[in-house]
Amino acid sequence: MAKVAVVMGSLSDLDAVRPCIDILRKFGVEPVARVISAHRTPDTAHEFAANAEKEGIEVLICAAGKAAHLGGVMAAFTPLPVIGLPIKSSTMDGLDSLLSMVQMPAGIPVATVAINGALNAGLLAVQILAIKYPDLMKKFKAYKAEMAEKIAADDAKLQKELDK
Repeated sequence: MAKVAVVMGSLSDLDAVRPCIDILRKFGVEPVARVISAHRTPDTAHEFAANAEKEGIEVLICAAGKAAHLGGVMAAFTPLPVIGLPIKSSTMDGLDSLLSMVQMPAGIPVATVAINGALNAGLLAVQILAIKYPDLMKKFKAYKAEMAEKIAADDAKLQKELDK
């Protein structure tokens, strides 16, 4: 089973991160959830990132607010893909987190989703893994087809409503 680390800077981020964990489970991907702070537990962040590949983790999702350095710190110590999930905080409504994540120096990429974009973080991890796992690719294609069917049904309802 594919494994994705879902690391958050604080337990208070769990509600914002939960859709990520849920969508990974829906696709049959094992989430390895941890609370690790880039600033308060930097040695733990370093150790976790450096050993993630050896532990069978294939993608890291790093959720953090405010300075939001967690994704960058993890990316510095692992060759694995890192997805940044900026968390909305009371400061600047999460814009500070988003900007911190997308302004990484050359050579240390962190793919970043929208503020509180946990669902997309999980889906991006699934897409990355689907390159290696054909079953995940099949499930992801079915997921996209379901979304398209729902939009088509909504459009049909709209047209019917407008024809009244």
